[in-house]
Amino acid sequence: MHVFITGATGWVGSAVVADLLAAGHAVTGLVRDSSKAAHLISRGMKAIASSLDDLDSLRVAAASADAVIHTAWGRDYSRIAENCAQDCQVINALGSALEGSGRPLLVTSGLLGLPKAASETDMPNPASPRKSEATAREWAERGVHAATVRLAPSVHGAGDHGFVPILIRIAKQKGVSAYIGDGQNCWAGVSRQDAARVFRLALEQGVTESVYHAVADEAVPFKAIAERIGHQLNLPVESRESIFFEWFAHFAKSDMSASSTRTREKLAWTPQGPSLLEDLNLLDYYK
Repeated sequence: MHVFITGATGWVGSAVVADLLAAGHAVTGLVRDSSKAAHLISRGMKAIASSLDDLDSLRVAAASADAVIHTAWGRDYSRIAENCAQDCQVINALGSALEGSGRPLLVTSGLLGLPKAASETDMPNPASPRKSEATAREWAERGVHAATVRLAPSVHGAGDHGFVPILIRIAKQKGVSAYIGDGQNCWAGVSRQDAARVFRLALEQGVTESVYHAVADEAVPFKAIAERIGHQLNLPVESRESIFFEWFAHFAKSDMSASSTRTREKLAWTPQGPSLLEDLNLLDYYK
């Protein structure tokens, strides 16, 4: 299978690329600059050095592939509105290129805006700013073979630059590893390699579902995350008001727990990596 993937050198995308190549698939990756393109080419891939704003290049690449995976996402989490708008434009470009072909499109989303302990059949809150899944569903209604992989809020491992490093940075800056209220709101977690296998298995098994959950740890209390960070940094662990977390408060107080029972059954997927709390023992997180 020839797979076109956006975000091919990103945190999740690079793991998906490695998993696809190891399974014998051909990959073309979208990257931001020529140096990253050269890195992909050295690994036996094709590469397109362009940006997510170059919608024509996205359409051409998608039209020439057997399947498309969209993992790219703006790295500045404080620019949610801009990231969400760009994400919808990209999905629309990819969808238009695949319309009528029967070839699959997997897009990436998260668990924010879903009910507590959400299953794959639960629908996101329409008021949630991220519209990745809604946009994919619109294309599915038009006949595109589109589905969504919902990632746990913590896709963890050495080199992580997502939500957990943000918490660690806040703790270092303020001298406290904090949680909000009683800290019993929960986050789901998944190791980077386990998340990557969800994408590959979904493609190999024909994308039979509209939603997949890349979730290993289904519900890790936020307080437990704060305690592990506090222990590693030798900082006090305390409850604080939302304002302590500034722009990140909405994420810190949200319950982003989820079940992956259906995904495990449909894909014969069994997570093999370490848990979130185990990975939080890695010194790499605290450098």
